[in-house]
Amino acid sequence: MDFNEYQLMCKSTAVFPGKDEGDIVYPTLGLTGEAGEVAEKVKKLIRDKGGVRDQEFIDGIGKEIGDVLWYVATLCTSLDIKMATVAHNNIIKLLDRKDRNVIKENGDER
Repeated sequence: MDFNEYQLMCKSTAVFPGKDEGDIVYPTLGLTGEAGEVAEKVKKLIRDKGGVRDQEFIDGIGKEIGDVLWYVATLCTSLDIKMATVAHNNIIKLLDRKDRNVIKENGDER
């Protein structure tokens, strides 16, 4: 499955106020909430398991990352942006930074 196919499938499961008007607030808040759940799982991994990643952790965090991906797809749809375009543009930017040896620097426009 590619990003654009995934994005279309996510659109068919999206149910939230303002969806048809291209609302970006709901998917943005959902994205930050789910990213927080990923961070929470990592925090508990450190606190409760000494950082040892077992299959239960990997399965659980994988589900949360999937929820992050769903909100990314939904936000892209609300903004009329294809996920594949976002992924393509991002890797081009990162490869350019790597080539210029500024990948570890700070700032958006480096």
